[in-house]
Amino acid sequence: VIRIGELFRAALKENAAAFIVAHNHPSGDPSPSPEDVSVTRQIVQAGSLLKMEVLDHIIIGHNRFVSLKERGLGFS
Repeated sequence: VIRIGELFRAALKENAAAFIVAHNHPSGDPSPSPEDVSVTRQIVQAGSLLKMEVLDHIIIGHNRFVSLKERGLGFS
C-alpha cells in the first residue's frame, strides 16, 4: 500500500523537476504486477498535475530489474 502524496513530498521539498520511483519485490521476481502498473499510472497522473515528470518506475529483484517505462506500462 502506498500513498501517492508521500512519494512527492521530498521531491517537492527539494524543488525537483522530475524523479524516479523504485521498489523491490522480496520474492525476487521483478515482473510488474497489475497493481504496480495501476499505481504507476496514478503516480504519473499526479506528477502531471504537479508539473513534475516521473522518469521511470523500476522494480528490483534478485540481481535483475524491470523498467515500467521501457515496457510502456503505466506511462502514456
